[in-house]
Amino acid sequence: MRHNVTVSATFPKVTGSTRGYDIEQVEDFLKEARAAYSGDAESPEVSAESIRRTAFSMVKHGYVPDHVDSALERLEDAFAMRERERYLRSTGDETWFAEAKATAEAVVARLERPEGHRFDRVSVLSSGYHPKDVDRLATRLRGYFSEGRALSIEEVRTSVFRSKRGGYREAQVDLVLDSVVDVMLAVR
Repeated sequence: MRHNVTVSATFPKVTGSTRGYDIEQVEDFLKEARAAYSGDAESPEVSAESIRRTAFSMVKHGYVPDHVDSALERLEDAFAMRERERYLRSTGDETWFAEAKATAEAVVARLERPEGHRFDRVSVLSSGYHPKDVDRLATRLRGYFSEGRALSIEEVRTSVFRSKRGGYREAQVDLVLDSVVDVMLAVR
């Protein structure tokens, strides 16, 4: 989608009736992240995982979401690398890679389930992720883990699934995708 934009100090803003991320929420979060990264003891806990789970309200004249999302991905990568370095210093390479391997094995076991049955389903009165969309990505993930096929972290992070009544439970799919990202970041 193309946006009409105006430029602010941090990110471009959407204009007209288009909605973007709430500027104050984004700026507050970035301030907290900067403080956490610089080691400010007063800052709240910010981690690669908390960055991945961050969401902002959509408002008129907010920041263009694509620009903020790209910045959050880079920030998540920076925090993940730093977390990895700290962990490696305290436990060593073997423990780090053993944990990443265990997570990867759990993900692969989930992905090897039959299509249409890889995740729990929501009730037919509720909407979840469309199983065909999720299974399509699951096939690509199996190729990545089992055969070393190319797949980028960005492709996993930006995966979008159609909605379907009686579809896969979103929280469960999201948790597995978060684990995939964790493993991908761990083995960089």
